[in-house]
Amino acid sequence: MREVSVTKITENIKEMCIEANHFLSEDMKKVFEEAVRKEEAPLGRQILNQLEENLEIAGKDMIPICQDTGMAVVFIKVGQEVHFTDGNLTEAINEGVRQGYVQGYLRKSVVGDPIERVNTKDNTPAIIHYEITDGDQVDITVAPKGFGSENMSRVFMLKPADGIEGVKEAILTAVRDAGPNACPPMVVGVGIGGTFEKCALMAKHALTRNLEEESPVSYVRELEKEMLEKINRLGIGPGGLGGTVTALAVNIETYPTHIAGLPVAVNICCHVNRHAHRVI
Repeated sequence: MREVSVTKITENIKEMCIEANHFLSEDMKKVFEEAVRKEEAPLGRQILNQLEENLEIAGKDMIPICQDTGMAVVFIKVGQEVHFTDGNLTEAINEGVRQGYVQGYLRKSVVGDPIERVNTKDNTPAIIHYEITDGDQVDITVAPKGFGSENMSRVFMLKPADGIEGVKEAILTAVRDAGPNACPPMVVGVGIGGTFEKCALMAKHALTRNLEEESPVSYVRELEKEMLEKINRLGIGPGGLGGTVTALAVNIETYPTHIAGLPVAVNICCHVNRHAHRVI
């Protein structure tokens, strides 16, 4: 049994909130630079160049990449050989978010009730997804999610007879409907299977997958490539002003489902697709 103080979790979450809001991950940098080279429309290239300049200024001057510093989404995998000490894990995660957003001077965008809408003033509570795994490590991903793109996300409860063509049309429908509102070029996370809530969780988690890592499932790899090509033929383009780069990547996760269902969720993220990952 390995003991881990929750104060260590708090400190890492704080640092990750600040890191994710100021710097793109290396895989995102690579696909963004590739997009700048690939964009064929003059106006699209201009928009991408401006976005690239924004990224450089953000890193150099420690200014957030985007003014919407998001709602903190935390994926935490805990090895079953870990024993946490010195406090409550959920409280420690939220304390890390609180410190990160307050000390990092990040915009506080969370309201304590969806109807009364009083700002919590520290961007808590976070959205926390726990998973128990083997081993004695704690794997943490912090993904601040802005709501321009979050509001464009969709869940489709398809029939099994709709098949893979129905899945393709669902993905294209979500992206078409999002148009410029998701701040393209976008990353498209897709969850297929499970239940209503499971497919949505997979779509959100898919956004955090390293873009240099391929899916281990052959048909999923092909589907990701096909959907990226079809999305980029929609002509939405950078900033929604037209062009050949509407999406930077399509990441898909799948899970077993019921014989009577084919749930599909599409969670879209804007061009910054922020996430930071650490293993403790």
